[in-house]
Amino acid sequence: MSDVNSSIEKQDDNAVVQKTSTSERHISSRDADVTLAFMAKYDANVPEITPEEEKKLSRKLVGIVVFLTSMTNLLLYSDKATLSYASIFELWADTGLDQNKYNNSSTLFYCGTIVGQINLLLVQKLPLGKLMTAISVSWTIIIFLHCTAFNYKGIYALRFFLGFVEAVAVPMLNITMGQFLTADEKAATAPLFYSTCLGVTIPVGFIAYGVLFSKSSVPIWKLFFIIIGGCTFLWTIVIFFLYPSNPTDAVFLTEKEKIWTIRRVQRTTGSSIEQKIFKKSQAIEALLDPVSWLFFFFFLLQQLANNLPYQQNLLFEGIGRISNLDSTLVSVASGGFAVICCIVATTFLFYKTNYTAFSVVFWTIPSFAASIAVVAIPWEKKIALLAMLCLASPLFGIPWILMFSWASTSCSGYTKKLTRNGMVIIGFSIANVISPQLWRQKDGPRYIPAWIVQIVLSFFVAPLIALVIWFILNNRNKVRKQILEQEGEAKGFVSDGSSGELEVNGANLDLTDLENDRFIYPL
Repeated sequence: MSDVNSSIEKQDDNAVVQKTSTSERHISSRDADVTLAFMAKYDANVPEITPEEEKKLSRKLVGIVVFLTSMTNLLLYSDKATLSYASIFELWADTGLDQNKYNNSSTLFYCGTIVGQINLLLVQKLPLGKLMTAISVSWTIIIFLHCTAFNYKGIYALRFFLGFVEAVAVPMLNITMGQFLTADEKAATAPLFYSTCLGVTIPVGFIAYGVLFSKSSVPIWKLFFIIIGGCTFLWTIVIFFLYPSNPTDAVFLTEKEKIWTIRRVQRTTGSSIEQKIFKKSQAIEALLDPVSWLFFFFFLLQQLANNLPYQQNLLFEGIGRISNLDSTLVSVASGGFAVICCIVATTFLFYKTNYTAFSVVFWTIPSFAASIAVVAIPWEKKIALLAMLCLASPLFGIPWILMFSWASTSCSGYTKKLTRNGMVIIGFSIANVISPQLWRQKDGPRYIPAWIVQIVLSFFVAPLIALVIWFILNNRNKVRKQILEQEGEAKGFVSDGSSGELEVNGANLDLTDLENDRFIYPL
């Protein structure tokens, strides 16, 4: 790639733009979008899409891509939640777990996730479809192997390796959605995709409820793992045949639809679809960009509360008068409530843009207030404690959803996106390494220190970081909009070293948001 001779200039303390204009860029074909060769071969033969054809294509893409990614995400979170539900099925007695050992197993899962970020190099180098299949096969095997555990050390090892193989799955799902959906489509379908994180307690809770009535000679907790593992295995077959690496190899699209899909995405996002060359300069930029670190610290602080949903079944037991059957049904209701709120939150942002940070603050307030109530309400007020616990536990997932999506859409450049995703997942994982250790057995049944940490850091300081990010990006946009009005869209030229240069859409150049002064940050 030709040298980017652009220095960074600060304006208004927070606005960051490039001095060098990006109206024209010249790069080699090696550094261009991987779809460029496909476009060069077929683009000229494909007419512009008509409004009727675009509506039909949009419905097809949303139906297939969102279904593929959402179901994969649902099973991913089902696998994460298995240990929480198995804790009420005599798993502890059979494997020698107690409260502290259970916490350690959760910590080791996220240690595996941190180490697993090395797999981002595979995301950059390998086809996404084949890599997702390999990951799905691996985590299916690990879920089945849980049935062989006979002591807590086996549980430790299995949770570590489950975290390792699942470490990059969610970033990959986000990449896939960004490859096929326009900016508006991605925003509109966000409730369907992200609600699977919060709504996982609905299908898993009903499975757990049904397992409690089983008459099998197999221990209930093993039967539970077999069912969840079987569902994951069946879905792995679907992934093998249907999951695409990018639009050019999507088996569910015709050649013409592939061209239209690439055009639509590049036109609406201004970003490249896929890039298989690791660009050191983009990784360095991601590490030097203060916005990346603000996202990192948001997830580091906010996710200190993330063990709360997995602790919920044990907290029900501690409050008393709540049986295992009751706790599974309460978790189903709690998940349903969270899904409804998630749809409300993301639908609002679809119609009212530039409110992400303020929505993060708004949807944190219930968890903030309910956590204070859990600490303050007398222990004998069981119903009130249960109500506040159900309010505090599910809703802080909505700010997580909004910020995870924003972290990706607020930067461009394929390597920079991957690097920032890695930073976010590491911050998230470090918090989840710490989070289970907050729930010490000696602090039960109220766990006051854990609640105080969540109230101060997760539900007060973290939302303030979201407002700081909004302030910085809003100031950057003020400068960029002026440049866009004065100079128009950027042009790009790609050379293969022998046949001259080809003029392309600026999105094909795989520039970062700081290299491309026409990139407008979503707020």
